[in-house]
Amino acid sequence: MIAIRPLASFDPSSFQAIASGYRTQEVFRVCHFEERERISFNLTLETLPESGVFQFSYDAGELARYATLVPDTYCLGAYDDALLVGVALAEAQAWNRTLQVWEFHVAEAYRGQGIGRRLMERLAGLAAPAGLRALICETQNTNVPAIRFYRAVGFRLEGVDISYYSNEDMMPGRTVAVFMKRRL
Repeated sequence: MIAIRPLASFDPSSFQAIASGYRTQEVFRVCHFEERERISFNLTLETLPESGVFQFSYDAGELARYATLVPDTYCLGAYDDALLVGVALAEAQAWNRTLQVWEFHVAEAYRGQGIGRRLMERLAGLAAPAGLRALICETQNTNVPAIRFYRAVGFRLEGVDISYYSNEDMMPGRTVAVFMKRRL
């Protein structure tokens, strides 16, 4: 039985084992049109000729920052006995009354079992009574599995940043940031 509970500490190696990356056969192609009286973004789902594997990497500074978040009300783990199999690292933002979900991952062998849904529902269940109005997360146009998951648990795509990662994000083969929000 998988138990969801607050993280008592942050172990970078356990986190990185879960937050390893993703595999996809699809991508949302991002098009940006800008004219004098019209600006628009268009995301179109396309099938890739072959599966893409995307690996996450974290530098020491990011891992140190995540360690400062734990323990916190909004940092949760999913455990199979003592084994960490899912993680949610989130932080309340007082200025706009939102819960920023910095990291959200389920170990590959445990995906598709409802663990991610349980983690997200627990976050929402903590955020709403605290007076927070929405959960916010960032993912990539290439991470179609994550976009599908977030939409299935009540998020909507509410923003696109075509230079979030670099000035070349819109070049072929590059990744574009998408921002999703679940209003509470």
